[in-house]
Amino acid sequence: MTVTSLTLKSRDGFEFGAVRVEPKGARKGGLILVQEIFGINSFMIDAANRFAAQGYEVLLPSMFDRQQPGFAREDHSPEAVAEGGGYARANGLDAAMSDIGACVDALERPVFITGFCYGGSIAYIAACRLRGLAASAAYYGSLLPAFKAAAPNCPSIAHFGRHDAHIPMDGVDAFIAARHDVPVHVYDAGHGFARQGSDDYNRPADALAFQRTLELFDKALIR
Repeated sequence: MTVTSLTLKSRDGFEFGAVRVEPKGARKGGLILVQEIFGINSFMIDAANRFAAQGYEVLLPSMFDRQQPGFAREDHSPEAVAEGGGYARANGLDAAMSDIGACVDALERPVFITGFCYGGSIAYIAACRLRGLAASAAYYGSLLPAFKAAAPNCPSIAHFGRHDAHIPMDGVDAFIAARHDVPVHVYDAGHGFARQGSDDYNRPADALAFQRTLELFDKALIR
């Protein structure tokens, strides 16, 4: 896949970096792929290539450029978690939505969004707060239970691992009870089950979640 770097201007005027991956074959649509707390690392590039192979033009915003431009960690050590988590909290949701909004503006319609961990939370919140998204798929976003009262503006689904040590199932159950409009899929897996090549990876859960995400996007394409 063709991978290029670019600079975007957020809706609040801040300039931040992003990576674009061109689609293979005919373009189906644009896809905003939101990082984990570890930045745009090799896993995120691999994930972008996977969606690009399905015909999506993928845009990966560098979400923590306000705190540490170009931040990326390949390791998932406690130090990396603390660093990335600190940037996520410092960045806040308003800035994150401004950046995601700029990605929506930069892509030709239809525009979809997905993300993992931090990115899963951002994907769902963007579906609730922003216009112009065709569908949203959130992977193990820890903030979803706190946003169970928020209704998405586009078709949305959520993926969780039943054995996720970071997201208690009572929170997931509360989200399910509150959001009958959002299909929630729970897998026999832990956190990070879609992170290929990591100790957390769960092949069956990842394959099924990816299939369901593509099916969601395909349905939105024919609406």
